[in-house]
Amino acid sequence: MKKTEETFASDFNSAVKLKGFKVYEVDVKIKNGHNYNRKDFYKISLNTGKYIFHYADKSYETDKTILFFGNPRIPYSCEVVSQTSGYACLFTEGFLKLNERSESLLQSPLFKLGGTPILQINKEQKAEITAIFKKMIAEQDTEYAFKDELIRNYIGLIVHEALKMQPFQNTPTHKNAAVRITSVFLDLLERQFPIESKEHPLKLKTAQDYASYLSVHVNHLNSSVKEVTGKPTTVHIADRVVSEAKALLQHTNWNVADIAYSLGFEYPTYFNNFFKSKTGHIPKSERAVSL
Repeated sequence: MKKTEETFASDFNSAVKLKGFKVYEVDVKIKNGHNYNRKDFYKISLNTGKYIFHYADKSYETDKTILFFGNPRIPYSCEVVSQTSGYACLFTEGFLKLNERSESLLQSPLFKLGGTPILQINKEQKAEITAIFKKMIAEQDTEYAFKDELIRNYIGLIVHEALKMQPFQNTPTHKNAAVRITSVFLDLLERQFPIESKEHPLKLKTAQDYASYLSVHVNHLNSSVKEVTGKPTTVHIADRVVSEAKALLQHTNWNVADIAYSLGFEYPTYFNNFFKSKTGHIPKSERAVSL
């Protein structure tokens, strides 16, 4: 019996997540059934039907057969306009990223912001990709000792076939572009937390860091975030850092210097001055109050 994408996504995020992979046949007969949010896995889907894809700050409309490539770091959704069918596979970065060859697949334009996540395919291409999906479905429940490696090869084959195809020619719409790029930024900001180890400090610390990661100009990011939220990018970052600092002060035994470094401050004095400017008191007093 076929299941909806939402049911399989739920399954994947629980028990199946331990395996790092899931492939299934799609049979969606609902409209507007997806929220615009981050997924916790990479996705490759083969879809036939009429829908509108929202990907980062762009939207694509199609009524043909397409291949879609979803990145867990980039919010996306699909509005189903008419009945659709096809196949999809979900996989974690850890499942595929075992060597330099597979890692390069995730760095291809298919999975990058500003790249080409949607490809329109013809009947012959659809038949070839469908055959690969069917092989993955048949393989995933076997006891074959090397089935994970085989499935990785199937994923790689789909990616390589897609890289040889022409990009989707439907001009993307830019309605609510500021809303979408803001959504991407806020989602990425939240993904930087919580800080769980002193050995893995905060990586993205400035508006420029976020803009570079998202492949957009920092002025475009700043103007979009300010337009949508009423607050500058730097304020969002600072507020989230303060919130995380309070959590670390209240719920860990890390010293202030360790907390400062974990949050991206080169020197504890810089952190002290920052924290006091935002809260009115020094970090140690926050810890004293909490204890």
